[in-house]
Amino acid sequence: MREVTPHVELVRYTPDAEAVVASAAKLCYAADTADILQQEPESASRFVARLKQMGHMSPIEHIVFTFYIEGVSRAMSHQLVRHRLASYSQRSQRYVDHDGFDYVVPPQLAGHTVQTLDGPMDAPEYFAETMEIIAARYSHLNDALGRSGEQSNEDARYVLPNACETKLFVTMNARELLHFLEQRLCRRAQWEIRQVADIMLRLVREVCPAVFSGAGPKCIGHGGCPEGKMGCGRHAEMLQLYTATTDERQAKTQCHD
Repeated sequence: MREVTPHVELVRYTPDAEAVVASAAKLCYAADTADILQQEPESASRFVARLKQMGHMSPIEHIVFTFYIEGVSRAMSHQLVRHRLASYSQRSQRYVDHDGFDYVVPPQLAGHTVQTLDGPMDAPEYFAETMEIIAARYSHLNDALGRSGEQSNEDARYVLPNACETKLFVTMNARELLHFLEQRLCRRAQWEIRQVADIMLRLVREVCPAVFSGAGPKCIGHGGCPEGKMGCGRHAEMLQLYTATTDERQAKTQCHD
């Protein structure tokens, strides 16, 4: 058993993505389609930027991105799969036994103390001990159920915690990905999915800058938080963070609470 943190890889994406978007958009108005697939990269990037300014977003749906994600909790993945316009393949707790599972520790536990019957205990240490107890109970239940593979796993897994690590593949088209980033980069989103979203944005900006230029929490595109009094009140900070260069943003994110 070990504590894990998010790891995200961009596994595949549509080749010549911005050219594909430009071709799809120009097709809508093209009387002559002979050269519709011939798009110069720089011209395509400028055209995609204009499309976004005009709000003509449907051509962006033609490009897709596939990510491999690990080192995240089941609590996080339950939020992720709520974004329904995407494809998911997740490691099963039924077909894979989870003896000695890895787990995610909320960083907010650091510096806190739990009062136990034996006296005060460091909160992260208490959390890790709890994971070990649950792992032992899971193994005992699986043994009691005969270690029959999926049949015993599917019942023993009921004691597994939300902190239990999961791994999954995620595929989204660019328009859905922009929506996902708007929702999950918001300061009011849960910390773990916000970490994952931030890594995903960094990865796609490197390969498709025109589409993801200006991407960020919804306050960026709205010119302020649309949630009014429920907002975090940090629009100026978010604007500075998500319009910075990749290197600048990484440095700021690392020290961001």
